[in-house]
Amino acid sequence: MALKKHAIPLCLVAALALGTTTSAFAAKQEDPTPIDQILTKAIKVDNIYNDIKYLSKKPRVSGTKEEDKAVKYIEKKFESFGLKTEVQPFEFEKYFGASEVSFTVGEEEIPSNALDYTANGNVTAELVYVGLGKAEDLEGVDLTGKIALIQRGDITFAEKLANAVEKGAEAAVIFNRQGAGDDDAPFGGTLGGAENGVAPIIGISYNAGMDLVEQLEAGESVTATVHVDGSEVRTVTSHNVIATKPAKSDAPETDQIVIIGAHHDSVEGAPGANDDASGTATTLELARVMAKMPTDTEIRFITFGAEEDGLVGSYEYVDSLSEDEQKSIVAMFQLDMVGSRDAGDLIMYTVDGNPNNVTKYGGDAAERLDYDVPYGQESRSDHVPFYEAGIPAALFIHSPSEPWYHSPEDTIDKISKEKLKQVASIVGAAAYNIAEPNTPALPMKAKVKAKSKKNVEIHRLHVDKPTK
Repeated sequence: MALKKHAIPLCLVAALALGTTTSAFAAKQEDPTPIDQILTKAIKVDNIYNDIKYLSKKPRVSGTKEEDKAVKYIEKKFESFGLKTEVQPFEFEKYFGASEVSFTVGEEEIPSNALDYTANGNVTAELVYVGLGKAEDLEGVDLTGKIALIQRGDITFAEKLANAVEKGAEAAVIFNRQGAGDDDAPFGGTLGGAENGVAPIIGISYNAGMDLVEQLEAGESVTATVHVDGSEVRTVTSHNVIATKPAKSDAPETDQIVIIGAHHDSVEGAPGANDDASGTATTLELARVMAKMPTDTEIRFITFGAEEDGLVGSYEYVDSLSEDEQKSIVAMFQLDMVGSRDAGDLIMYTVDGNPNNVTKYGGDAAERLDYDVPYGQESRSDHVPFYEAGIPAALFIHSPSEPWYHSPEDTIDKISKEKLKQVASIVGAAAYNIAEPNTPALPMKAKVKAKSKKNVEIHRLHVDKPTK
């Protein structure tokens, strides 16, 4: 469903054409500029909210029909703003979790979770405790035809499984560390890739694991069954959606590019209202507002697919750029989880924790709009591939995240219009401050440091790495 085009007020166009805005490198401006005020007023938070509502009806898992519907919706919205829009398809190998998982000891079934990329199998065998499953723990141990019981910690799950299989184990059971979550609840994790799924592997709780350890150390023989089915990796197609606003003004063009982005996919079972329909919808609204504004710098509005599968879409996009395009991108604003009423404060994160063009202009815009937005260090979102290509990029996100992150409870009723407006206003003012006519071309690195730094640990695990 496309919305009508909205014209930018004539007073805004006149102000821009007359050059009445404050240059990015001009004297310090603590109050909002006329353009800040008009741009902020032009942002309709109800548009953002309604787009989130539409996108979060169902989970938008990459490579599914629901993601395809989201892509078509986003494409039509961009086109309705008069922007040249491209849908960029790409294929990748995607893991689909096991549909059947069980762990039984005698007549008792113990709650368990399959680890991502596990092999399928049905193994009934003697259980053998091998500590942390490190190489030294397995010296002289014969696990042929056995199930290895291993404690979580020190090395990755993939290494634990590989070590056990090398000694002959046909399956592995990992029990959690004490205090690493609910001691009575099974945990999940990942082997990090299909190549590591050399045998069935599941996770159980700390208390269930210790009960089994006590039995084994008391000399009891314990026979167990590990059952996993439905785990698979298959090739799927996802998409990026790219809308381009060319440099268009009476001023000479800068031959530079600014990117505003978000990811439109969500995880299995989660409607993804905040993660990341909020960022996607905010990107759409900024595209609407800026579509007819005069700029001497090109702006690209992008929604990425398969972020939840390891930033696949953003890597595909960056890889598709020419060397000249990569050199031309002076700022990449990534919006991820920007609307939850129950999340913490807004923070700008760079991969290396150092300021850049994005944190400088974002910090300046926030201050003019009477917000305090610090920056810190964090990866695990779509700003990472840009950083690795030498492009100034930062993630805008609230931290700590909401309690229902990556859950079925990530729904529209948890969204704060106030937070959406805050992020849209800051990012819009910052991006336009770079792209407005008659502003100097930017260096790749900011000359002025951001005003504050906040080394905050982000309370989320957005792209699961092989876990210990």
